[in-house]
Amino acid sequence: MLKIGVLGAGHLGKIHIKCIKDIPEYELVGFYDASEENAKAVALEHGIKGYSTIAELLEVVDVIDIVTPTLSHFDCAKQALNAGKHVFIEKPVTNTIAEAEELISLSRAKGLKIQVGHVERFNPAYVAAQHYLKQPMFIETHRLAQFNPRGLDVPVVLDLMIHDIDVILHAVGSPVKHISASGVAVVSDTPDIANVRLEFENGCVANLTTSRIAVKNMRKSRFFQKDAYVSVDFLEKKSEIVRMQEATGEEGPFSMILDLGEGKSKKEIIFENPKIHPTNAIREELFTFNQAITNNTEPIVTIEDGYKALKVAQQILDIIEANLKQIGS
Repeated sequence: MLKIGVLGAGHLGKIHIKCIKDIPEYELVGFYDASEENAKAVALEHGIKGYSTIAELLEVVDVIDIVTPTLSHFDCAKQALNAGKHVFIEKPVTNTIAEAEELISLSRAKGLKIQVGHVERFNPAYVAAQHYLKQPMFIETHRLAQFNPRGLDVPVVLDLMIHDIDVILHAVGSPVKHISASGVAVVSDTPDIANVRLEFENGCVANLTTSRIAVKNMRKSRFFQKDAYVSVDFLEKKSEIVRMQEATGEEGPFSMILDLGEGKSKKEIIFENPKIHPTNAIREELFTFNQAITNNTEPIVTIEDGYKALKVAQQILDIIEANLKQIGS
């Protein structure tokens, strides 16, 4: 049983605390929160100890779970690694690319594991669809959220789009060759709506649209590849596969057959809805990190994965900023 502590007991931090309490492979030692008032309330609500400093908590744990604001991720993680603790850290991994690079070097030098909280990798709809993803060549994602004042301290690219960036980088498995991007600030000082086109070295193209001032919530991704279309609804937790295969045998009354012309074999269209195994994605990512430490294996979402997603996200923000300056000049 690994002893774990949580840094940050805000909205998401409290969710992490609840999930950890449900994982028998962890012993939740306690937490630290910068707000003394909030710390007292959380300690009372969850029946766990609130520590007065990060250093005190680090002394009594094997693993630290960082659910603090992004600006403090680096300092918290560096302190934990220097104390010899494994680190789970929420997305985005750090505030800057240089900070992520330093954490990579430090974790390697210390022989410690870091997992980044790109939770959509553990969404049961994506887990069910992964088996069908084989070199997608066109991807379209829409991640739309209704307005919520929480999270306005960071651009929508780092707040929401980074989920899809990570999933796409994982699914494509090829370096990004070119990025086009545009964004508009509507209710905050940073872009609230963004549209991005990623071009990969293997020829794949991905179009991403994200908004945090939408009328309704949506989290959908569509993957197109040779002989197949894969749809993942991260919000409704549903997947749909439409694929073509060689038509064999007699056609049934409900068969969908494509006649591609003279000299070409007929294709049958197959519709599949993979069985979804309901899970709590946050619980799953925390549990798998426990297993990676226990079995000395690679975390499912590594610090390098978090770094790659952050690097693409930062490039997108730089392009949007340059475009806005050009328009304003």
